[in-house]
Amino acid sequence: MVSPMKSITLKSIVLGLLLIPLNCYWVTVVEVRWYTLDGSCLPLFVTPLFMLFAVTVLNLAMQRWRARWALTQGELRVVYIMLVMSSTLNGHDMIQNLFGSIAHAYQFNTPANQWSALFFDYLPRWLLMGEADALKAFYDGGRSIYSLAALRPWLVPLGNWAVIVLAMILVMLCLNILLRRQWTEKEKLGFPLIQLPLQLTMGGGEGTLFRNRMMWAGFAVAGSIVLMNGLHVLYPQVPYLAIIKQYDLRQHITERPWTAIRRMTISMYPFAIGLAFFLPTDLSFSCWFFYVLRMAEEVLGAMFGWEKAKGFPYFNQQASGAWLALALIALWGCRRVFREAWQTAWQHRVKGVTPNNPQPATLNPEVRILRWAFVGLGFGTALLVGITMLAGMSLWVAVLFYAIYFLLALAITRVRAELGTPHEIYFVNPQRILVETLGTQTLGVRNLTVLSVFYWFNRCYRCHPMPNQMEAFKIGEQSRMETGKLIGVIALATIAGLLFSYWANLHVCYTQGATAKCVGFKRWVGHESFANLQTWINAPVQPEATNLGFIAVGFLLTLGLKALRSHFTALPFHPAGYGLAVSFAMDYFWFAFFISWLIKIAVLRYGSLKTHKKAISFMLGMILGDYICGSIWAIIGPTLGRETYKIFI
Repeated sequence: MVSPMKSITLKSIVLGLLLIPLNCYWVTVVEVRWYTLDGSCLPLFVTPLFMLFAVTVLNLAMQRWRARWALTQGELRVVYIMLVMSSTLNGHDMIQNLFGSIAHAYQFNTPANQWSALFFDYLPRWLLMGEADALKAFYDGGRSIYSLAALRPWLVPLGNWAVIVLAMILVMLCLNILLRRQWTEKEKLGFPLIQLPLQLTMGGGEGTLFRNRMMWAGFAVAGSIVLMNGLHVLYPQVPYLAIIKQYDLRQHITERPWTAIRRMTISMYPFAIGLAFFLPTDLSFSCWFFYVLRMAEEVLGAMFGWEKAKGFPYFNQQASGAWLALALIALWGCRRVFREAWQTAWQHRVKGVTPNNPQPATLNPEVRILRWAFVGLGFGTALLVGITMLAGMSLWVAVLFYAIYFLLALAITRVRAELGTPHEIYFVNPQRILVETLGTQTLGVRNLTVLSVFYWFNRCYRCHPMPNQMEAFKIGEQSRMETGKLIGVIALATIAGLLFSYWANLHVCYTQGATAKCVGFKRWVGHESFANLQTWINAPVQPEATNLGFIAVGFLLTLGLKALRSHFTALPFHPAGYGLAVSFAMDYFWFAFFISWLIKIAVLRYGSLKTHKKAISFMLGMILGDYICGSIWAIIGPTLGRETYKIFI
């Protein structure tokens, strides 16, 4: 048995806890106040990697000057895991969204929209903040949050949301514990997104990455692009490479049917080209191929007049069906895993007990962890359903809501662990699926209101906690960390991340004003939540055969692609590529994936093993250079008090 390496130590935990508030504050400032960097939108978070890079560089110096103070490889990885866990809560689609929704109904209620008459009777007020003075301070700014009077209106709603958020994360963590060994040790999924952190920390920073010339070449290419484009923002006379970010080709298209294409932007993000290189070639091919096919559907619709139908080509519905199918594929693949875990957890096999040595029973640590995982899964699920029913949702709706939510979480985690792709599936969420399949009248105003209040955490899934937890387990397995201690580290970092995310959002909004100066404050989250609710009440939605039909098309096409790949292994069409392309996930990245696919195909077909290794180092450098230099601009901007270049969107 391989002994654990020095990883989860007091030193690494304390350093992680010290860096978490800095990470939460930085992310909140650049994404809420300045709306720059967008580091939590990417599958590999920017700020934790920047901090890991900085700590690793300092650690290299420490190894030479004060070797006994230096961090080991495992300790650096523990710090990184803690920072990532905090970012899952502090990012775009979690606590930032909560503060975009928690007070919105009261702040933007007017006689014109008549929200108070339409749905205020059904609002769970213990989850919302509507105190007049606090609303003014929060939205207008220029105030301090550091007094009991200022904090008091927030304590009850934020405390209640903390229970809900932690219960959701408990369920995710328990699911990951049950799946951990199957995905990380037995199936040995690729986990492409952890390769750079692992390489960066190799040997406490003294590994080969910092000495690799090809890595630094990739770093220089990406860094030069970020430097030039960043200088252009400050000094317009400096040249600008427009093709790097969202270059719109539609400006060159003036004739039908090509003008029917709604979005045709190309991007050559260095980090995206680098990340896509670690994807299997069939998936990177599928991502860009199905996106091109998606644009072809719009052209064909214009040629035959189909675009006159409301919603054609129904990408939202196709995406919902595709991701539900991916979720069921993942669930079906886990059926034996869950059954074996249950049998292992509740069998009476104990460590060190024989008929001749009837000592007090001591459970094997793995068995104990599995038992607690099943207990936590049951407790967390019951708590979520119970609280949601207290908020006013019917039992059957609550069960369906969380079933869809956690099925999508399972699918995202599987796709991310196996393939490492972005997962901005904006149009796929429990609210939309329930409304389109059941209709608003079946759900009723009370259920619709609670669904709208809960919309903020299932609007989008870019910084989803569950795939990041699974990646933490994979890092732990690679670093020989003790599973029980690693679970404790994840839990501690999650709680710290939640508390400091609350603090950072309140501090920034009270000082700058949520609508006064906060450029990136998520006002549209609240608008989507309650304006959509207003529309549903005033104009009820009935289930439409066309919508249901295209959900079925997405579902069956995904299952069909999965079945074809099972029989024809050389088939390059990956079902996840279709699901990613018809949802919002590939809108920003399809062309970068195409470039990366071309490069990888050329390297694999015409290059040697040595060439492939050099290409890997170059791509790691591209990611690192883009992230590090982009982060520097995200420090310069708030320091100068002006907007600067951001590497994404």
